[in-house]
Order: sequence, then C-alpha cells, then structure tokens
Amino acid sequence: MTGETMVAPFPAQLLNWAGNRSGGVRRLFDAGSGRPGQTVFETNLLHRLEGWARSIASEPGCVPRILMLVGGPGNGKTEAIESTVGWLDAALGADGKLAAKLRKSFFPPEGTAVPRLVRVDTTSLGAGARQLGLSIVQDASAVVGAAGKQAQLLLEELEAVQAAGPDEAYLCCVNRGVLDDALIEAIDNDREGSRRLLEAVTRAVSLAPDAPSCWPLAGFPEVAVWPMDAESLLLSPLAGGEEPARSLLRTALDDKKWPVSGSCAGGASCPFCGSRERLAREREERSLLQILRWFEVASGKRWSFRDLFSLASYLLAGHRVSPREAGLEPCEWARKLVGLDEIARRGGKPSKEQSTAIFQLVASQYQHALFHRWERDAGPMLLREIKELELDDDNTAMGLQWFLSSRRTAYLPTMIGSALEGVAELLDPALTDPDTEVQATKSTRFALREIDVRFSRSVLEGLDYVRKLQVLSRLEVDLIGRLAKLDAALSVGGVRRKRPTSATNVQRFVRDFACRLVRRALGARTAAVLDAPILQDFQRVLEDTAGDDLFDVAQEVEQLLNRNQDFEISLTTTFGQPLPPMIRRATLAVPSRSVQPLDAEKAGRPASPICFLMVGDGRSGQPIALTYDLFKAVKELEKGMSVASLPRTVLALLDTTRARLSGPIVRDKLVLDRARIRIGSSGTSVVQRRSGFAIRKEGEGR
Repeated sequence: MTGETMVAPFPAQLLNWAGNRSGGVRRLFDAGSGRPGQTVFETNLLHRLEGWARSIASEPGCVPRILMLVGGPGNGKTEAIESTVGWLDAALGADGKLAAKLRKSFFPPEGTAVPRLVRVDTTSLGAGARQLGLSIVQDASAVVGAAGKQAQLLLEELEAVQAAGPDEAYLCCVNRGVLDDALIEAIDNDREGSRRLLEAVTRAVSLAPDAPSCWPLAGFPEVAVWPMDAESLLLSPLAGGEEPARSLLRTALDDKKWPVSGSCAGGASCPFCGSRERLAREREERSLLQILRWFEVASGKRWSFRDLFSLASYLLAGHRVSPREAGLEPCEWARKLVGLDEIARRGGKPSKEQSTAIFQLVASQYQHALFHRWERDAGPMLLREIKELELDDDNTAMGLQWFLSSRRTAYLPTMIGSALEGVAELLDPALTDPDTEVQATKSTRFALREIDVRFSRSVLEGLDYVRKLQVLSRLEVDLIGRLAKLDAALSVGGVRRKRPTSATNVQRFVRDFACRLVRRALGARTAAVLDAPILQDFQRVLEDTAGDDLFDVAQEVEQLLNRNQDFEISLTTTFGQPLPPMIRRATLAVPSRSVQPLDAEKAGRPASPICFLMVGDGRSGQPIALTYDLFKAVKELEKGMSVASLPRTVLALLDTTRARLSGPIVRDKLVLDRARIRIGSSGTSVVQRRSGFAIRKEGEGR
C-alpha cells in the first residue's frame, strides 16, 4: 500500500494543471509544457486543419494559404499550430524534418529570445515535396526588441504573404486586441488593401448576426480565420468522437494514476480521492459535464482548455489559500486536517484550525467546491448569538461560524474565480424549485420538498431520511451528524430558556445549512440545478439545427414586443427617458411587428453560441440576440408571471429593440399609412385620411 501511495502521481500532479502553473502555459514544440493530460484532445478545428494540411501539400491553389487563429490565451491555438505542422510534415513526406527544423528555431540557445516569425522552405525537406515556404507566428502579441509594433509587423507580414503568391503559406496565432490595433494602423496610414482584409477578418470572428464565412474568408479565398473561443468543448466534434471536455476529465480521473481508494495519506477521509471515486461513475460524470454546459448556455461564455484544466485541478486537488499550506500535497493536506479534526472530535478546546477542519474537508469535495457560496455576513451574526447562548465551547458551533467568516475573504483560485462565481450564481442546487424531482437512486425518486420539510423540523430527521439512500459521502454524513447534535442541544430547555430568540435563529440557520449541503450533494450528482428545465429547453433551442424550437420562441417574443395588435412608439420621450403621465403621452401605434428566427451564415463558420431573431421586416427590421434572460422570461410568462416582474436586463433589451425599430418606422411611408397617434388617456386617436387628418375614438371604425 505504501509503495502505491508513493508512486501515484495524482492528485499531486493535478496542481500543475492550473493555468497559473507550469502546466497551464503551452509553448510551441515544447512537449513538457502546457499539455497536462499528455495528449491532444480532438476538436472541429483540428479536424479542419488536418484536412487543410493534406490539401495544401497535394492541391495548391484549392485551399487558403493564410491561416489566422484568433482568440485569447488558453484556447488551444499553439496546440493547433503544432499539430498542423505534424500533419503537413507527413503530407510532404518530410519524415519529421519539418517539425525538427521548426523545433530548433523555436528553441534557440539559452539567453536568446524566441523569434516572432519563423520561415521554413519545405522544398529541401523531402523527396518530391512541393515548393512551399511556411511562415509561423506563434504569438502575434509577442515582439522581441520592438515593443508596441505588433500591429505594424502584422500588417507587413500579411501584405508580404499576399504579394508572395501561391507558394507561400502563413500560420498566425493572434488575439483580438492586436487585430484591432492592426486595423486602426491600416486606417490611419491609408493602407486600403490591409484595411479591407482586416475589416473582413474582424467581422468574421465576431458574434454579429450577419458575420460572414470564416473558412475561406468571405471575399478573400486565399485567407482562412477561425475564432478559437466560439466553439464549445462540451460538444462532440462534427466528425464524431468524444467531447474534448469529457476526454480531459477522464484523463484527470484515470485510476492508474491515483492511489488505491483509502490508501493515500488522507485515508478514507481524503476529499480528493473521494471526489475521483464518485466522478468515475457514469451518472456523476455526465451530471458534472451537463452542469458545465448549462453554465455556457446561461452565460454565453465558453470554457477554454485552460479553464477546464484549472477547473479539474481545483475540483480534484483543491486550492490552498494559506501560504503556510501552499507546499502541502493534496492528500498530505487532508491528513493534516483529519488529525486536527480528531482533536475537535474528542472535545478539545475550540480553535479555528481544529473546529473548521471537518468543514474544510467537506467543502473540498467537488460538489461543494463547485457550489461554494454561503452568506458572507452570516459569520459575525452567528458568533454573537453563539456567545449569547454560551455555546462558544462547542466545536461544531464555533467551527460553523469560523468557516462562514473565512468566506468573507478571497478563497477561490484567481484563474477561474469569476467562472466559479457564475456557476454558483446561476446554477446553485440549493435554490432549485422545491417541486423539482430528483432520481436519487435507481429505485428512489422524490421532490426536493421532501428534504426541505424534514430538515425544517430537525437535522436528525433530515439525515435519517437521506442516510438510507447512500447518496452522501462519509464526510458529509459525519458533518451533518454533528450538526444534528448541535440542533438537538439548541432544543434543550436550559439553552433555549436563556435566549429563546437567539436559540431559534441559530437552530434555523443550522438546519438551513445542513439542508443546503444535502441539496448541493444531490444536485451535483443528478444535475438538479436551479432552473434545470429552462436550461434544458434553451440548450435544445441553441443546438436545434432545424430551427423549429427557435420559431416557437420567436412567436412568444413577438407577443412581448407588441401590445394587442399594435407596436407602440412614444412621441413625447427619447430613449432612456421616463414616460410622462398618461394624460400627457402621445403614442404612435403601427401594425404589430413580426418576429422571426434569423438564419445566420453557417457554412465555413463555427456553431454560434447565440441565436438571433429578426424583429420587423424590410428597412425597419432589426436583429436581437435571444439571451438566456429573455428566453427564461418567455418561459416564466407562460407560467403566469406578470410582465411587470420581468428582469431589468430583459426590459432593457426590449426597450432597446423598440427604440431601434422606432427610427426607421417613423420614416417608412408604407407603415405610416396604417398608423394612428394616441393622445393622452381619453381614448382619442389621430388618424390619416385622404384629405388630411381626423380624430376618432378608440373602438370606432375608420
């Protein structure tokens, strides 16, 4: 057993998967950097690049020869370049010489900077290889000895390769900031050809509803660009195969790299080995990936490779906040906390390290690391009432308040802190509708209300209900059992008689805390998260290639924008101003505006993370994004929610759309022929006649 513990690289090596460590930064042709999983995960772009390498080697002139991979760090641009070189080497019959020559160029002698651009003539590398000059820019934002000239150098390279002819190929990794700077440089210096090219590139890699083809670039058949941050790593590639995120997770969970269950330094109480054991099950793995995909769906953001590596490191190896613990390996850290908790268990005098140990161990399990949020201000309030009840000698009570107080300072890894906050805010199972049913086991299904009711009566009753289902970890059962004892102590007459209000407050909080722990444990295992049915419907709309679901949503949005059969435009205010009293309003009412799905360009483009709707038609038509907030509002209105209760983001989107439609409408004679102006609240309208204008009451015929 000891030998196995010593040689197992995980979870200790998972610490290096974090984006701020050595495993998080990929250097071109450096096999020891930035490839934590020691493998290349297949994506749609890699499949496209593999076909391009074969084609340009055998059919020059039939494929683009200028490739630009656009996006921020951590999206796999460097991996894509290196893989392409390997495929091109094989297609040219270079027998590894192309890759070897580039590797030597990108690894200069010590003390020498890595060059920005490296060019190789492939003619001399293989017998019968076609004449091809290959130029590679590994990072267009890095310039040695020419700081501030990235945009200028990019322009010069693009102009040179365009003028060189079909025997020159150019591969470039570039971020959007350098692209924008290069476009500004081209405009300022009247470089018309470069300006048109960069404008096309910028439009192609945007999320605009009318974004043109990327591969090849619309209007520039010799150029191909690809937005690296547009495609989801949680969806299978079009050519088939496993989702990149699933492959990455299974690499992190490889049991050959982990110690035998219960044999690590932390023993059976190690939260990291316990998380690996649970995530190795099909249901838990599927649920975690579904939760990550729903975060993409709800936020409109994408998990990059660096994000996913950092997340795997955080969930399976933890994050040490204290500098004193930074050097401890995960299982050693768990052993330290298990020892501290044993002192607290035996009734030692409460101290922050000992009393919070069990809470820290539970919080390090993947389900609670993912859904980590607790009330920031609960700790100080709880401490005051614990002291009033004279329970400051109770390890569980003091541990709870110390644990909650520790969450008032930064405790998340910087690399993915904002994403983790977003996951907790959008998907927390603790906030899921009580009527949501969960399939706890193969034979047991119940509504979350069953848990809420039992924990509201006592922690022990709630624990007895879920313990028999065996859905909680050993650590969770241990902690909730201690909370049950604290709950029972708060019901004793001697404690309650002193401070009944404080006893009730603390008891209510303890029960709520225990209930949230159980909800999050169940929710993470079964993907029973906040608004899961709505998220599932929205995901189906986004991934529906036929567009039938999007058409149904468009009809609902049409009812939101219009009032009865009219589309109304205020004539007494401008956008952003409050409406005047009803008696002073003048409103232009035109026939209702239709809302239809907008068919965006799909050929030669990655799947868009956003769907668009077209409001109106003709000159006055305007596209709007179907955001998650808007979709959720539509679904909740179907259930009877009042329009007045819509979120501010949705109201702002609708008001903006109305304002954008209003300008073209008031100038469209065909629309105005059937319009009328409502005056005040009297039901009086001004309508157009052949001989001029007339006044009529609402409800009267024309």
